[in-house]
Amino acid sequence: MAKITGLGGIFHVVKDPAATRAWYKEYLGLDGEYGPMLRWSEETGDQPYSLVSHFTEAKYLAPSEKPFMINFRVDDLDAFIETLKAKGLEILGYSDEGYGKFAWIIDCDGVKLELWQQVAAPDQAG
Repeated sequence: MAKITGLGGIFHVVKDPAATRAWYKEYLGLDGEYGPMLRWSEETGDQPYSLVSHFTEAKYLAPSEKPFMINFRVDDLDAFIETLKAKGLEILGYSDEGYGKFAWIIDCDGVKLELWQQVAAPDQAG
């Protein structure tokens, strides 16, 4: 059965994403193209990772009115979506970006959740 396997990331709205990324790098030693990348292992290759990503606008987080979104890693996104649909949950969208598959839902408190199945190594992502 398809399941959530971990935290893919936290996405939140900030005034200046570049300045926020620089702060995370300088003070916390965390860096990455889309925000601080937290690899689950020091090994290279197709290893899982999580992100803290910053946006200037909440447009990507719509239709939620919350200033953040939570991304969960899923082992089999297509099967997981079918399970959610069978339970009557609305799927807001679906996208296959080559490096990963994505789907979006809204939780019971109005928080947008992004479901992500990684299909490429972190070094190949993006």
